[in-house]
Amino acid sequence: MIYDVAIAGAGPVGLFLACELRLAGLSVLVLEQAHDPSSPLKRLPFGMRGLTVPTIEAFTRRGLLDDITALQPPNGGANTATAHWTNQPRRPGGHFAGIQFYHDKIDTSTWPYYQPGPAGSNMAIDLETLESALAARANATGVDIRRGMGVESFEASDDLVIMRTAGENFHAHWLVGCDGGRSTVRKAGGFAFAGTEPEFTGYSVDVELADPDMLPVGRHYTPTGMYTYARPGTIGMVDFDGGAFHRTQPITLDHVQTVLRRVSCTNVTVTSLRLATTWTDRAYQATSYRRGRVLLAGDAAHVHSPLGGQGLNLGLGDAMNLGWKLAATLRGDAPDGLLDTYASERMPIAAQVLDWSRAQVALMRPSKSSRALEAIIRDLIDTRDGATYFASRVWGVGLRHDLGDGHSLVGCSAPDLELIDGTRLGALLRTGRGLLLDFGADAPLQNLAARLDDHAIYVASDAKDRMGLSALLVRPDGVVAWATDIAPNLDEAAQAASRWFGRSARQQESDQAAYDMA
Repeated sequence: MIYDVAIAGAGPVGLFLACELRLAGLSVLVLEQAHDPSSPLKRLPFGMRGLTVPTIEAFTRRGLLDDITALQPPNGGANTATAHWTNQPRRPGGHFAGIQFYHDKIDTSTWPYYQPGPAGSNMAIDLETLESALAARANATGVDIRRGMGVESFEASDDLVIMRTAGENFHAHWLVGCDGGRSTVRKAGGFAFAGTEPEFTGYSVDVELADPDMLPVGRHYTPTGMYTYARPGTIGMVDFDGGAFHRTQPITLDHVQTVLRRVSCTNVTVTSLRLATTWTDRAYQATSYRRGRVLLAGDAAHVHSPLGGQGLNLGLGDAMNLGWKLAATLRGDAPDGLLDTYASERMPIAAQVLDWSRAQVALMRPSKSSRALEAIIRDLIDTRDGATYFASRVWGVGLRHDLGDGHSLVGCSAPDLELIDGTRLGALLRTGRGLLLDFGADAPLQNLAARLDDHAIYVASDAKDRMGLSALLVRPDGVVAWATDIAPNLDEAAQAASRWFGRSARQQESDQAAYDMA
């Protein structure tokens, strides 16, 4: 059998991409090296991840958010476990290098099209729950998932990719590497990987301490590093050793105790080491996301420290952006250069996240200059403008793809408008098609909609709150391709439709003639 698309890696990014491709009717194979998807590192506390606004919106638009929350434990799972703010006088909205910003300082009025979704501005989830929900959707839609069969090598021609695993060979028209930071697909495909080397080894450990009171709870900067302690024995710490210890030797109790004493500047004693893993602040990005019929997404395309928890969201954004573009390319109805926009849109966003990570490392260094800079950031982040800026970056509210000039909403995520009948905009994107939303039932837009075929649905309805808009064209990934708050200009709308949905110049001319007659 020749699959339309093969995906290396059954993590959240690979599974979400598989679901997106199946939504478009493609045959999809997922090859995963691990035999068993379960791991203690995917459970609480180390498996906790925060979902940002763009990710929550993406899951809502595909009907996945309910699936995910249904798998959360009855007590609220990760959300309850991380709701430490309930014991604080102010509710944190997030942090930058451990410096918190608070909800009471965030001015959401500066985001004119922001609408909190069903899960609010962010949502805590553990990786095991997330992967289970995505795997269930993938299986239900017919994705072929093969575990214990990681891609070991491949050969790509002009129209086919042959993948070799430990068990057998597989054939597909396209291959997408979603196989993590040490991606085999990236290495075998000859993708260049450029960036900055690590400054520290980070540790996440679950321990038992002889005297837990020796360590104060919370995050603390010291003359030798930084550590975070949550009782009874969850500790995160960074040792500025240039990343020398990461994956170079076994993590023993004696080593953890030595590093913890050095970083915490105490004589704390570790009596039991239950679980431990290391990580670094290495920040690298592939210099291209595509070579022929091979593409990269998620950590295979970009790696950075987990500071701020944006890596998962960045990868899921890759999958949402790539899925419909690759499907249109396979169907043969994509406009020229559509697949190239995957890299041109996602690479700058990844570069920003890598720099965001590097900036946090600069504040964490055990130096007097970093402590002085930290004091300034603390003052700034506690101002209204400062908290709003950091919230915009951490929550993903300010995310915008560069789609050129036009309405300020173009390139941004479409607001989840509620129509008169109670239907939400997000629900209209469940089928994976685009959307032409016309509040004024404009005749020329109806003519344009008739030429979109099955690429986008047309909805003529008023909204309970238009947010000043009169019409908008939304891509399948929820990104606004065209919008207007005045009478629609059909030529502009047709050009946007042509760019994203493959309509010909002749059709544009026909639309313009209809507009002129109207």
